[in-house]
Amino acid sequence: MLRKIKEFLKTREFISVATCDLDGRPNAAPKFLLKLEGSFIYLIDYTRGQTWQNLKINPHASLSFVDSDSLMGYQLNGSVQIISQGPEYDKIYNELLERQIDLSTKRIIEGVAKEKRHGSFEVAITDKFVILKIKIKEIVEIRPSGELKTEKIEV
Repeated sequence: MLRKIKEFLKTREFISVATCDLDGRPNAAPKFLLKLEGSFIYLIDYTRGQTWQNLKINPHASLSFVDSDSLMGYQLNGSVQIISQGPEYDKIYNELLERQIDLSTKRIIEGVAKEKRHGSFEVAITDKFVILKIKIKEIVEIRPSGELKTEKIEV
């Protein structure tokens, strides 16, 4: 199931992330999806939002998305490591810059070709961000019938 999810997410730029604080108050917000590597998902988050605040005290998240072609829904549950400095941060920052340029270029070309109007063509990432490195521990597939299929990922 993880292989199928990786293929699908290659075409996505954003994914919904749900977290909660220690009192159980939920928060769901879209995050920029940078890459998938093994059983890790790397997301970009601003350091002023509720997701970041929640993860500092409760390092667990649930990600969700729907494949509109098959109507299959997916939930990825895992633990989160916040990366805000160091060699891994520097490496991922460079990957982010490349991805940002690629995505902005794609949006400009699509806009011109389709005569589409956007409020902003460029994907701008502020300097105040962290990388959320999510270790996927469980995948839940939600079928159109409502049937659930759960797969645990080896740690």
